[in-house]
Amino acid sequence: MLLPILAVVFGLVLLVWSAEKFIDGAAATSRWLGLSPLLIGMLVIGFGTSAPEMMVSVLAALDGNPGLAVGNAYGSNIANIGLILGLVALIAPLAVHSSVIRKEMPILMLVMLATGLILLDGFVARWEAVCLLLALVVFIVVSIVRSRNQPDDAIVSEVAETLDSKPMSRGKSIMWTLVGLALLIASSRLLVWGAVEIAVRFGVSDLIVGLTVVAIGTSLPELASSITALRRKEHDLVIGNVVGSNLFNSLAVVGLAGIIAPIDAGREVLVRDWSVMTGMTLLMILFAFSWRGRPRRINRLEGGILLALFIAYTGYMVSVVVLSR
Repeated sequence: MLLPILAVVFGLVLLVWSAEKFIDGAAATSRWLGLSPLLIGMLVIGFGTSAPEMMVSVLAALDGNPGLAVGNAYGSNIANIGLILGLVALIAPLAVHSSVIRKEMPILMLVMLATGLILLDGFVARWEAVCLLLALVVFIVVSIVRSRNQPDDAIVSEVAETLDSKPMSRGKSIMWTLVGLALLIASSRLLVWGAVEIAVRFGVSDLIVGLTVVAIGTSLPELASSITALRRKEHDLVIGNVVGSNLFNSLAVVGLAGIIAPIDAGREVLVRDWSVMTGMTLLMILFAFSWRGRPRRINRLEGGILLALFIAYTGYMVSVVVLSR
């Protein structure tokens, strides 16, 4: 039992470190290639923080553990909103200035509803996984086209400031992108092996492990980047990271895993995990939008509500593990 636990701990530490290096390298490389700060913020940084989830889920599906893949994706979405956004908003209220993020939030809600329809039969078929990936491609293409006509947005200056704080030469940025990617794969392999072994020893499904330990672990890069952005008062970047990551998790992470191996998620994922994920997404949108004269921001009370929901959900999942022994 000791070896699987050490594998998970060491795998998570290496995963977080390599993800940060990969994102920094990829963002700097994208800048060298001439991508706009808006696109770098929306696609490279927002989606890049989901690289751990993607690696873990792909390797889990290849190893015949698709439950771990879908649990990792949806569990990470819940952690991103409840743990990361909730905790950060509890520290300091988050103002929402970016019109781009406000446009992406309803899209995220539509994606949540679409995944609910897919999960009605408790199964993600290959053609449904293909549809998820096609939806991601459409989103990326629309984002690229829209960024060319988009006037200066609040998030643009925040991304530019982030890139300026970590200057890299072209060679160094490419090196860290490749090194970060290689270590992401290695640490994900270690993490998947340890997580599956722990699931077997405790007699619980790999889905449960994916929704808890692995999901929280793979969300740590988002937490690190969000706290760094908060220190610089880059509130839109914090929210943008969560929205972009959750879009990528729902479309790419589940989509790739479903293409590798159809996912027999079971009815419980829809009733329990999807419901919590979608409910928290709806709350995030309601908190972030201006209505009845309230400011566009997520205040401490609202952050506390999101964090409390995450703690309650995690506590319930832990009780499932304990009672199953």
